[in-house]
Amino acid sequence: MGIEAHRQDHPSDAETTRKAHRFGNWAATATHHSPWEDALGILAGTTLTAVGIAILGHLGFLTGGMAGLAFVIHYLTAWNFGLVFFILNLPFYLLAVGRMGRAFTIKTVFAVTLLSVLTAFSPDLLRLDYVEPLTGAFLGGLMIGFGLLALFRHRSSAGGVGILAVFLQDRFGWRAGLTQLAVDLTVLVTAFLAVPPRAVAYSVFGALVLNVFLAIFHRTDRYLAN
Repeated sequence: MGIEAHRQDHPSDAETTRKAHRFGNWAATATHHSPWEDALGILAGTTLTAVGIAILGHLGFLTGGMAGLAFVIHYLTAWNFGLVFFILNLPFYLLAVGRMGRAFTIKTVFAVTLLSVLTAFSPDLLRLDYVEPLTGAFLGGLMIGFGLLALFRHRSSAGGVGILAVFLQDRFGWRAGLTQLAVDLTVLVTAFLAVPPRAVAYSVFGALVLNVFLAIFHRTDRYLAN
């Protein structure tokens, strides 16, 4: 009787493992982030990215990827940047769920939605007076780089090119920063349709800062947690 009660109060290791697989691994380990760690990491990453975008937007500059394309559309049409950015990212969720898995897709949808909201209301939340252009391009690129790094390390992204970059790094070992740089430079060429050449030059500098930062620090052989 006592043995049976002990077995009921203390389930076997096999039963514990089965329940863990059923509900997912909610414990943080050296190679696994807990849901709370993911949530805080994504919040920090999207906030840093939104601040970087606000700096670039204040100066009339752009960045690369889907954010850069959203900037071009915003400058040409005066449509809200956050809304445009959210819509442009919708097709990439198919790639995310098909290639990167459900958890990555859910976290990316959360990150993109939060980033869209933050950037949509950033003029009311953060008002800048004066930023020297070269300094602003550097800080904007650096802040976005830090933000994207936080998202990547929590198995998330800011959508669009970020999804593609993470997929190519996981599948072929291509550096996410270099993939992002190639796409960013292509997007920035279209910037001549929306902003003066001087602004494009500053934008290219900011994109270089962003992507060199990612190429150096976003390495799976140095950071294995997921």
